[in-house]
Amino acid sequence: MADKRDYYEVLGVSKGASADEIKKAYRKEAKKYHPDLHPGDKTAEAKFKEINEAYEVLSDSDKKARYDQYGHAGVDPNFGAGQGGTGGFDGFGDFGDIFSDLFGGGFGFGGGGRRNGPKRGADIRQIIELTFEEAAFGCKKKINIDKYDECGTCHGSGAKPGTSPKTCPRCGGTGQVTTQTRTPLGYIRNVTTCPECRGKCTIIESPCDKCHGNGRVRVQKTIEVTIPQGIDDGRTMQIQGAGEIGEKGGPAGDLLLTVRIKKHNIFTRKEFDVYLTLPITFAQAALGATIKVPTISGLVEYDIPPETQTGSIFRIRGKGIPYMRGKGRGDEYIVVEVETPKNLTQKQKDLLREFDGTVVEKNYRKRKGFIDTMKDIFK
Repeated sequence: MADKRDYYEVLGVSKGASADEIKKAYRKEAKKYHPDLHPGDKTAEAKFKEINEAYEVLSDSDKKARYDQYGHAGVDPNFGAGQGGTGGFDGFGDFGDIFSDLFGGGFGFGGGGRRNGPKRGADIRQIIELTFEEAAFGCKKKINIDKYDECGTCHGSGAKPGTSPKTCPRCGGTGQVTTQTRTPLGYIRNVTTCPECRGKCTIIESPCDKCHGNGRVRVQKTIEVTIPQGIDDGRTMQIQGAGEIGEKGGPAGDLLLTVRIKKHNIFTRKEFDVYLTLPITFAQAALGATIKVPTISGLVEYDIPPETQTGSIFRIRGKGIPYMRGKGRGDEYIVVEVETPKNLTQKQKDLLREFDGTVVEKNYRKRKGFIDTMKDIFK
């Protein structure tokens, strides 16, 4: 016994502390060191056991009196044969109430009363497919939802019109029943779901013909949603209250719409910018040209500068995706691709050979640099 800490010290209270002060201190310490909050922490587990042991003694007036008089020996199972010592577990009733308050029940002591209150409805998850332009500029879309909704015949009561649910006689409307079992360690109180009403607190003697006592029915609904401009692929929109109906007066769940954007024929997107691969002719690339460029808002004219190379990128400001919040838009980037013509006539081939013969090596900077590098490698 000598290695045990003083129980008052364990709970952090004075010897003259009242029952309420002891209980309050226990709640604080038990919550701090509960194993669920420190998984795998042996130190926290040991402290939690020590706190429980201290409270089990100090919360019992008889054990507390013996402890105050004799110390740890006074509550030893072997102390005073015939005095009713049981090693510190005469019953779990008070512990069950405290654990239920701290952690919502589920520790073998009963609890779980919160399950019988209002319950929020489930969320509905769905994918919505948009075109490139619908996602860029926003739109309104009608979507079909299959969900549970309130029964229109009984208005959610589950009872046939003209009747109403009655309080369960077995549990008295609590949804739970309590049993007490005597064990060698004392009495253990067990709280379980009422088998009569199955935790619903009421019994329906005359069920509604439409929902069969459920209070809700499966329905198909069409709702219109507003898609904001600039929404991107993979984003999820939350439509509050459009999910499954709640139970016992609880709020409805939400509709969660995940956006999927269809692939566009010529445009790609990176956040709020649009990219376009633009094929141009050799002559346009060499001499420069004013050409019509497609954007998501229509055609615009753009001046391609002379000596443009394949892979060159040009920016058209403000022709990208509108921002979701606030004013303004991203940009459009033109990625140039110089196309080599096919199916040339003999005359065209002759003209190209004639042209090629007039071009000196220095006119091809990349080619000249490559040839010089190759000479260095293979000299």
